[in-house]
Amino acid sequence: QVQLVESGGGLVQPGGSLRLSCTASGIIFGLYDMHWYRQAPGHQREWIAMIPPFKNPNYADSVKGRFTISRDNTRNTVYLQMNSLEPEDTAVYYCSAGAESKYWGQGTQVIVSS
Repeated sequence: QVQLVESGGGLVQPGGSLRLSCTASGIIFGLYDMHWYRQAPGHQREWIAMIPPFKNPNYADSVKGRFTISRDNTRNTVYLQMNSLEPEDTAVYYCSAGAESKYWGQGTQVIVSS
């Protein structure tokens, strides 16, 4: 059984930082593309970052330069370091595994507000 479990969300002030984690089980983690998406209220789910097993990560323009995706294959975990957060970053953040995001976590809420 595949499980992806996100953590690290919360309330942060504009300009602040958060680090999200997503730990996977039930897959050979080191072989999977790992993605982060987000869904803001009233909006469609948005892809924001991806890290392949052995290549450089890619980012959506909306987060490039502020967010950093990384992975630790020894811990079966992918991270999303989010800096310079803006109210527009408020969303539920999801991780997914696989080239076509076959597996999904349950999401973690991020609220950016003063």
